[in-house]
Amino acid sequence: MPVVVVDIADLAVSADAGVTLITYSLGSCIGVSIWDPVARVGGMLHYMLPAAELSPDRARANPAMFCDTGVPKLFRAVYELGAVKNRLVIKIAGGSQLLDDNGTFNIGKRNYLALRKIFWKNGVMISAEHVGGALSRTMKLEVGTGTVTIRSRNQEVPL
Repeated sequence: MPVVVVDIADLAVSADAGVTLITYSLGSCIGVSIWDPVARVGGMLHYMLPAAELSPDRARANPAMFCDTGVPKLFRAVYELGAVKNRLVIKIAGGSQLLDDNGTFNIGKRNYLALRKIFWKNGVMISAEHVGGALSRTMKLEVGTGTVTIRSRNQEVPL
C-alpha cells in the first residue's frame, strides 16, 4: 500500500483507494483529514499557525503553513477530485501544548480555535477529534476506507 507523507506545513490529496496519507509530529500543529465516502477521495493538511496575517509572505509561498489559507486550499483540492462538501467526513488531531508549560503562547489552542471558527463560518462539522493535552501525535488516513487512526505514546487508536 503506497504511503504519502504529509510534511509539516504541507497537504496532500488522493483519489487512489490504495493510498495512505500520514503526517507525523502533530504537537501544537493541527492535522485535518477529510474524506468523501462516495467519491472515495481524501486529503490531509498539517498546518503550523492559525493566521496568515502573522507572515503574509510566508503564507503566499506556502499556504499550508496557516489554518486560514491551508484549509481552503485542502477543500478546493478534494473538490477538484470529485468530493462534495456535505458528504465529507472530517477528523482532526493535534493542538497540544508542548514546550509551553505556562501556556504563554497557547499555539495549540489558537490553532484549534482558528479551525473551529473557519468551520463554523462555513457550516462544516467535525466528525471526530483528538486534540489538546501535552503529547505528540501521528495521524493516518486510508483513502480507500476513510479509516483514520491516531498514534501517540506507542498506542494506535481509531478516530
